[in-house]
Amino acid sequence: MLAILDKRSTYHNAAKSCYADYMEVVVINNIYDHRSRAGLTQEQLAEAVGVTRQTIIAMERGNYTPSVVLALKLAKVFAVPVETLFSIKHE
Repeated sequence: MLAILDKRSTYHNAAKSCYADYMEVVVINNIYDHRSRAGLTQEQLAEAVGVTRQTIIAMERGNYTPSVVLALKLAKVFAVPVETLFSIKHE
């Protein structure tokens, strides 16, 4: 029984550690730069990926982190890997 508790405790501590790391991650995006270079308006980009202009504004300001599906759609529009548009920063 003690061995089981030790394993659970170790797992719990590892999970807490991963969660703490997650809390310190900030997503950085280059949507504005790519959109500007492509000559697209916020409205045009929004239509191309199926969201509202407000969503594009929020992403460009860093107030919204897109879903994986939306990130992939954006990468397809700009013909770049997702990692070119998004990166993470640990704080």
